[in-house]
Amino acid sequence: MILPHLPAPALTELGRTGGGPGTLALLVRDQDTRRLLMLRALLEAAEAAPARTCPAAARERLAQDWALLEAAEAAETLSARATATAGRPRAAGVGEQAEATDSGEPHDAADDRGRYEAADDAGRSASADESAPREPHGTRLPRPTGEHRIPAARAALLHPLLGPWAQRCLRGLGPAHAPADAAERERHRRELAADLAHFSAVAAAVAARSGVPYEVRLTPHAGQLVLPSLGALHTDAPHLDLVHRAGRLTFRAPGAADVVVRVQDTVGAWSASRHWTSAYALPGLLADDAPLPLDDLDPYRTVHGGPHYYGLSGPVTLDDGERKRWLQAWSGTADALRLGGEQRLAETRALLRCLVPLAVPPGASAGGRSTGGCSATRREAFGAVLSSTPPSATGFAATLVHELHHAKLTVLAEMVTLHHSDGQTRHFAPWRPDPRPYDGLLQGAYSHLALADYFQRRALTGTDPVHREDAWAQYARYHEQVDAALPALVGSDQLTEVGRQFVDALVGHHQRLAEQPAPRAHAFRAREYVRAARRLWAQRHGLDVRHPRD
Repeated sequence: MILPHLPAPALTELGRTGGGPGTLALLVRDQDTRRLLMLRALLEAAEAAPARTCPAAARERLAQDWALLEAAEAAETLSARATATAGRPRAAGVGEQAEATDSGEPHDAADDRGRYEAADDAGRSASADESAPREPHGTRLPRPTGEHRIPAARAALLHPLLGPWAQRCLRGLGPAHAPADAAERERHRRELAADLAHFSAVAAAVAARSGVPYEVRLTPHAGQLVLPSLGALHTDAPHLDLVHRAGRLTFRAPGAADVVVRVQDTVGAWSASRHWTSAYALPGLLADDAPLPLDDLDPYRTVHGGPHYYGLSGPVTLDDGERKRWLQAWSGTADALRLGGEQRLAETRALLRCLVPLAVPPGASAGGRSTGGCSATRREAFGAVLSSTPPSATGFAATLVHELHHAKLTVLAEMVTLHHSDGQTRHFAPWRPDPRPYDGLLQGAYSHLALADYFQRRALTGTDPVHREDAWAQYARYHEQVDAALPALVGSDQLTEVGRQFVDALVGHHQRLAEQPAPRAHAFRAREYVRAARRLWAQRHGLDVRHPRD
């Protein structure tokens, strides 16, 4: 499996906060490939871990789970071929490379390595390129694609929140997480066992989506068994037996009535049992788009015991009222994005795979409605945006522009090395009260430049005078904030050649936006806002942050 190469034109597109269909598909393919490689690394780490860290039974269960995924992949491949043979439009299977990218360009024949050629009745690969990377136990990694619409089983396997789970497991399997103290060692063993058990639930969900019959034993965690993309069963049982036949899931536990769940075509599964909560999805951004998961169930949707990020609240499980508020804001988001340019709508459709609801921060609600909020992306969860309930479609569109540019830059920084900064927190950023490392300053400047672009387009094309004035005010502030960050970004001697090209593209776009300035009053207020923020920052931190114009 080969990670994609980033062409120079794509780097320039991204530096200008853009990206055509081919460039966006490249980012998606890179992350899908990394996700699958991470799963392979996890299996290899479990195989290599000592028995006291990962017992033989746990390793064997991981192998069984992967075999179930192979069966699901084979079932989708056969189904896709049957559809193609019948003359209907073909959907690529979990293990197949799409025939073209979103831009219509043919894929490189060398990328076909690892592709399944046929499958026998047992669901195993019957003929495949022997040069492809192999998984432990003779299994193969499924192949990702960059399509907007992807089969349900592959969507479950590449779900953004599988990334945080895999990262946590890899850390748990590493030698640094093997405590010498007996009590700590036992606690670590229990936590790792619970984490690894989640993969069984993932495999069960993927196989159910693919129509593969099976019988498995699953382990709930903290009174809940989550099947990603399907839902969650609330139970006190230590173990559950799950039987899947023809879209019907039956959960069995000693001394309890069976719970029967029926899998839906896209996201969610229905049951009459009060112990079952179905996964929930918002409608597609456009009419022909697949539903977008609003995931308030996954146990790995936020950081377990990790750092608490600035201004970020915790996860929340939505009630019907909050779901309706999400739906109300979401229903106008496509139009709000389009007002900032077709590019903003296109990149949201290409990159966004799920939303994770967060609690509304204290003081950010009035009269039962949200008046503000918080949002974030996670480096290891590409495709997911975490957000509190959006106050409006316009506000949520801006949130998506902001967060998806963090995601775009994160992917770019994984594909190429942009700088060699030491990470010391010493830079002034007008959008934060604390000193920022160089990488954080670059991330913030990039997302704020995208917002400046978005609001300038809204201001130039808007017809409502009130909305147009608000857009100009927003543009002026974001543009001025980026202007304050540029000297430190441009002046760094830690930029690589590629990083210099990217920053130059960013600077060029900032200058092009300045060719259509905000009305004088908005520009003046924006400059005063940034100057006041700079003075306050200098008083707090005692560092020289003079702007070249001052």
